[in-house]
Amino acid sequence: MMAVFKREFGAYFKGIPGYLFTAFLVLFTGVYVMVNNLSGYTASFEYSLKAVSFIYMVAVPVLTMRSLAEEKKQKTDQLLYALPLRMSSVVLGKYLAMAAVLLVPCVIIGTYPLILCAWGNVNLLMAYNGLFAFFLLGAALLSVGLFISSMTENQVASAVITLLVLLILYLLNDLVSYMSPMSRASFIALTVAIVLAFLLIYLLTKSLAVCAGLGVLSIAGLYVYYRLEPLPFFGGFANVMRRLGLFDRFYAQLNGVFDVKHMVYFLSVIVLFLFLTVQSLQKRRWAE
Repeated sequence: MMAVFKREFGAYFKGIPGYLFTAFLVLFTGVYVMVNNLSGYTASFEYSLKAVSFIYMVAVPVLTMRSLAEEKKQKTDQLLYALPLRMSSVVLGKYLAMAAVLLVPCVIIGTYPLILCAWGNVNLLMAYNGLFAFFLLGAALLSVGLFISSMTENQVASAVITLLVLLILYLLNDLVSYMSPMSRASFIALTVAIVLAFLLIYLLTKSLAVCAGLGVLSIAGLYVYYRLEPLPFFGGFANVMRRLGLFDRFYAQLNGVFDVKHMVYFLSVIVLFLFLTVQSLQKRRWAE
């Protein structure tokens, strides 16, 4: 794992991606700090992080698009399959390298609250709580991008798909607010979500019978519950989506309270998508 980590981390800073990612985050955060904190005369550094969180939609695809898609395109992934390494070690090494690259600009950004102290009283505990949440949000989004990169051989396709997925996550709360709260609408939306989930499982396992069987049983169970108890479905899908929103969890963490639930959720998302990435590579490994 350490060999993969060193190779990947060094590759990011031997080329443009690592420096571009770092400069992008540091520069845009600095601009928002200048506008919100210095020009706006506010000591709340964490709200500058909230304003700049959209930058992940551009920065994360730039960092993740080459992680596995490039390996597949250049056929160097076959060397990884031939090594006496578990796929989990390969994925973890690559992911930790990206997380370390993310940590670099976060450390630099961590000097901003100290600089702001020269102009006023900054609550450093709240500021660094927000910065920690900002890092965990980025780490979770990196795991999503890594998984998407494992599903394609084209870097551009990986970047575009990652961008679209992150855009949906960023606008999730606004999107679900336009959805009808009626129970029938929630049932239909949950049914579509189940179909998409089992389609993803099929792409990873290629087990059509199992996925189709479990999918049909899940939809049938959901339908029976809907017919017996339609009231919980009223606005149910929107509520579920809001609870799953990564950006909303990040925003909630900026209220000055260190909420362990949000931290556990970010870590759970990371573990889930790293697991899916391992399964994606395992499928390809056995197919070679």
